[in-house]
Amino acid sequence: MNLQHHLLIATPTITDPLFKQSVIYICEHNNKGAMGLVINKPIEELNLNILLDRLDIGISFSTRDYLANTPILNGGPLSDERGFVLHTPCDDYSSSIKITDDVMVTTSKDILTSFSHAQHPNNLLITLGYAGWNKNQLEQEIYNNAWLIVEADYEILYKTPPHLRRQKAAQKLGFDINTMSYQIGHA
Repeated sequence: MNLQHHLLIATPTITDPLFKQSVIYICEHNNKGAMGLVINKPIEELNLNILLDRLDIGISFSTRDYLANTPILNGGPLSDERGFVLHTPCDDYSSSIKITDDVMVTTSKDILTSFSHAQHPNNLLITLGYAGWNKNQLEQEIYNNAWLIVEADYEILYKTPPHLRRQKAAQKLGFDINTMSYQIGHA
């Protein structure tokens, strides 16, 4: 089972505040473990415009409104001072790693400086921090019914507001996540 480019949807059994009601995009999953980004928990009072100001990255006045509507997300408890950017493909980003035809990931600051000129990704999602699992840890959590799994898609990643991503991801499975019971078993 390879969960790269899938979403994990937290079930009601997860009570840890870091992961309760979270949706996690899996960037990498292999025999050593997994790495993902929480994509539905914005950091209060932080957006891309503010982040670029804090990093002293100059941007054009015309892009400021667009950037003010781009939230920075709490990607997980590990390396929470480090930025991760999921983005649609764009030329000139050799440090980005291709996950699918629609998704690349980078930790390089060069993508942020691209907002000072016209050549930047059309769609992006920015997190601080990530979530990680050791070998077989994620598989065990799935077996214990902590996560629902659905294939990720462009619409959820880039076009759905963060507060609606959990609901949209669950709808792909055919149900309303808000009606899910806290008691889950194995059939």
